Amino acid sequence: MKRAATMQRILLTLSLMLVSTVASAQNAHEFFSDRQMRLLLSSDAGGGYASYAIAFAPYLSKHLPGNPNIIVDYMPGAGGIRAMNYLYANGEQDGSLIALVHSSVPFAPLYGIEGAQFDSLEMQWLGSMNATSGICVAWHESGVQTWQDLFDKDYFVGGSGAGSQMETLPMMLNKLFGTDIKVISGYRGGNEVYIAMERREVDGRCGTLVSSIKSTRPDWFPDQRVYVPVQIAMERNPEFPDSLALGELAKDELTRNILKLVLSPMDIDRPFLAPPGVPADRVAALRTAFHAAMNDPGFIAAAASVQIEIRETSSERVLEVISAAYAMPSEVVQAANSAMNLTGANLGR
Repeated sequence: MKRAATMQRILLTLSLMLVSTVASAQNAHEFFSDRQMRLLLSSDAGGGYASYAIAFAPYLSKHLPGNPNIIVDYMPGAGGIRAMNYLYANGEQDGSLIALVHSSVPFAPLYGIEGAQFDSLEMQWLGSMNATSGICVAWHESGVQTWQDLFDKDYFVGGSGAGSQMETLPMMLNKLFGTDIKVISGYRGGNEVYIAMERREVDGRCGTLVSSIKSTRPDWFPDQRVYVPVQIAMERNPEFPDSLALGELAKDELTRNILKLVLSPMDIDRPFLAPPGVPADRVAALRTAFHAAMNDPGFIAAAASVQIEIRETSSERVLEVISAAYAMPSEVVQAANSAMNLTGANLGR
């Protein structure tokens, strides 16, 4: 009986090795043809990331060899780190799994966050869908409208977990500029925070993106449902000419360098990637399809119809931004870490 069981295990192992060998021998066209792919999001359904993914997936499929079917899957948690950990350690490395993650996630290991069990420089970056700037927003009934209000009034903002921009950026403002923003954690994602604002559970969200609000709450800016007390950017977005940008408030070179590092994720907003180990020709096919889909007139029209901002960043540029962050002097990284209150953070797996 033991011998028979052993033989069965050997045969099963050999068959799995054969399947793996055959799959790896397929060229990109053969592999992607009529395949079902999975686009994993590090956020929950209903938010800005979902708006981007749902609009983009059909055009990415259109430009991939064989037009595979792409389904959108969701894995929220730990500010996006749960999905990244999965992608790095457990995700299929054959090209059938790609992801759209929070732009802050690739930088988590840089700050020594214990729960970030991945190497961002080993990931296969495909490009990002936007480059943007961040803002703090306050509900129109909160009483918070200006930068000075962040010192004089209570401002409670929602967050989705230590390490997410919704929590690190308010902490940075408190540390570097002396504001007293209070974070209410435990929300599953940005969309839940928007709902909490509408319900008056919290006053606002700090670290949100203009594109996120425009795609999920298109009436908020035109109808003045929210105010922008400060822009989390080096320079003002002309759309909000009366709101100060953090770059204007930096009083010394160290503070400016900290801001540049902390704001790096905004240069690669909505980044797409594949796990390590995906064959090079399939990665090349994914990158080519990403570029073609981003420039497809159909997608550009679809993006405009759902009010999502798009500004393609190449895979090379995404890797350049991430690499530059990891090459920052240790004193800048440590200061940024302290400012965002990341030291000792444990996000789990």
